[in-house]
Amino acid sequence: MSAVTIVVITFNTGALARACVESAAADLAGTEWDAVVVDNASSIDGADALQGLPRSRVIGNRRNVGFGAAVNQAARETSAPLLWLLNPDCHVTPGAFAALRQTLERHPDCAIAAPRLLNADGTVQASARGEPTAWTGLFGRHSLLARIFPSSSVARRNLPAQDLVDAGVESAPVDWVMGAAMLIRRDAFDRVHGFDERYFLYWEDADLCRRLRAIGLTTRYVPSAVVRHPGGASASTQAAFAIRAFHDSAYRYYATHVVPSPWHPARWLARIALPLRAWWRSR
Repeated sequence: MSAVTIVVITFNTGALARACVESAAADLAGTEWDAVVVDNASSIDGADALQGLPRSRVIGNRRNVGFGAAVNQAARETSAPLLWLLNPDCHVTPGAFAALRQTLERHPDCAIAAPRLLNADGTVQASARGEPTAWTGLFGRHSLLARIFPSSSVARRNLPAQDLVDAGVESAPVDWVMGAAMLIRRDAFDRVHGFDERYFLYWEDADLCRRLRAIGLTTRYVPSAVVRHPGGASASTQAAFAIRAFHDSAYRYYATHVVPSPWHPARWLARIALPLRAWWRSR
């Protein structure tokens, strides 16, 4: 049995997914591994680009089932104790896997270990996050206020990655991390039944980390593990749809975890404001 299964979900990014698996494979030299790549009904650059990958199973879906559902689908294809989830535009740098695995070994309560992600220009990506609240929309990763006031306490609580890198920590618990790169304990993933498939795209990572935390497990950010991640490769092929999916999932998370009461005025406001924001961003 493999010690770890690489899981990559691709949509119109077959060539990138191939390069991603190859970079992870190079880092896994000496480790028993396999890979499951799910192509979510690409219309261009699809599963053909993935043929011949070593130790890899390629699954071609007839329709796009969504990111979380495709990850769950891949997980059912393997019994490996570790799942290494990587976006197709990720490039793994040497030593990343070892640092993540050591973190899981040192912290038995840790269900997810996540690397430092780097933007295309080499800067630290804000992939470690604070618990989403009503303030997240104002001080989130791409918000205007976070760019204007990056040192504010609200922005730094929402986006702690750079502070943790600057502090030189070996690893640190965080509320959640981006699903672009995660090393996940299989038993923990199964305990919470994997990703919630109601999230078609985006926010399923925050939901997963929250449900794991609810059963006493943690998510840790590991700055010494480095993965390059320019971001947005799949979303850019259908930008307007991705924007709508982001806001739909944001409302689902908000209504599920932040304001569960259907009668709360804040929930009504979110139900109106998020579609309007999606429309504005799609213009």
